Amino acid sequence: MNLSLDEPIAALASPPGSAARGILRLSGGDVRAVLAEWFEPQDGDAWQHMRVAAIHAGVLKLPHARVPIPVEAHLWPNHRSYTGQPTVELHLSGSPPLLEAVLAELHRRGARPARPGEFTLRAFLAGRLDLLQAEAVLGVIDAHDHVELQAALAQLAGGLSGRLADLRHDLLELLADLEAGLDFIEEDIEFVGRGELIHRIALARRFVEDLLQQSSDRMQSRTRATVVLAGLPNAGKSTLFNRLAGSDAALVSTHEGTTRDFLSAAVDWRGLTFDLIDTAGWELAATGIAQAAQKQRSDQFDAADVLLWCSSITLDNQQRLLDEQLFAEAAALSRSSVRVLTQLDRVDPAQTLQMPPQSDTAISAVTEVGLDTLADLLRSRLSSPRGSARQWLGMTAARCRESLAAIAESLARAEATAASTSSGDELLAIDLREALDHLGRILGTVYTDDILDRVFSKFCIGK
Repeated sequence: MNLSLDEPIAALASPPGSAARGILRLSGGDVRAVLAEWFEPQDGDAWQHMRVAAIHAGVLKLPHARVPIPVEAHLWPNHRSYTGQPTVELHLSGSPPLLEAVLAELHRRGARPARPGEFTLRAFLAGRLDLLQAEAVLGVIDAHDHVELQAALAQLAGGLSGRLADLRHDLLELLADLEAGLDFIEEDIEFVGRGELIHRIALARRFVEDLLQQSSDRMQSRTRATVVLAGLPNAGKSTLFNRLAGSDAALVSTHEGTTRDFLSAAVDWRGLTFDLIDTAGWELAATGIAQAAQKQRSDQFDAADVLLWCSSITLDNQQRLLDEQLFAEAAALSRSSVRVLTQLDRVDPAQTLQMPPQSDTAISAVTEVGLDTLADLLRSRLSSPRGSARQWLGMTAARCRESLAAIAESLARAEATAASTSSGDELLAIDLREALDHLGRILGTVYTDDILDRVFSKFCIGK
């Protein structure tokens, strides 16, 4: 891999296709030299002598072009750019043939085509991003929904990087104290007490083991959120399922207990994307097949991102009490819940609604009354973090899991060595150094071409 930061590179940075504006990115070396003689800025000398980031309006004079091309050149002349080196972004009309012509001219004048992810690779090599944040850039680009986007943005902001950097700093200080004691071993000087040493190693080990569990959960987690429909039999769940899924996959009947198994569908509804599951109605005296369905329903509750509990408006007083009890039990099993009063189409519109306690809205899946409010409620719930595993992007978890396991193993050995009276501190220092080496591979302070190829080959060109 060529890791030179000096060679100018250029690529299309905006999405392919026609648009009002297209962006070409140029970075490395003296980017202004690549634009010399064919970019004419309106501010003249300011373009050549500018030392801070600024926007320079002007025109590009392409060979064989009949008229100059209006352009805005966004210039970062110093190392405070995204890549950590002089950078220019050319903002112009988003006509694909025009963008291709300008890009070809950039290449002809000395800027080679950028490889996939090379701009972000340069940002990493320049210390502008660590490896976790570089992966988060790809996570932002590839996010399928709002929740994945928030997870990627959190990682890009350095939340996970900061915690791992703090761990690395603590282990480095611990190793420094330990090795200082080895230098003065004949004087019997102790820079860190044995009890404190064991305590700090144990804290680090537990922290890494928690992250390892989170990364394992993240690798097994779904890329889409899951919404589970639940409620008493004949509460209108199947009708709502068909409305949200846009199909007649669920059998709708006025007889209780029509749904014995669970149904699932990938839903793209009013800007929301999630997997929708319709569970069996809750039956108290469940036996045989019904009992298996009830067990399956409980498992779905536990795995759901949002429980959508349906309480029919047609319930009598005894059924309402049962509905309250079972909703409380179901909500306790779920991460988040939305309770809706269903089947409004079955009552007189002039009738005063008696909303059950803790209900969020009232709807009719038949007439679509209240579905806008339901969409807003689901959007709010699905925008919330889905548990601690969301600290990891899937690609980060896959890359880091082996290193985390090695760190946990090294720290476990270090903890045992520190507690032993027969082992020397030299072995303890070796274990701490091994943990630090694997931690460096996660953060990118220690890297190989193989690691960089694995990460940045996933990027598209121009990022």
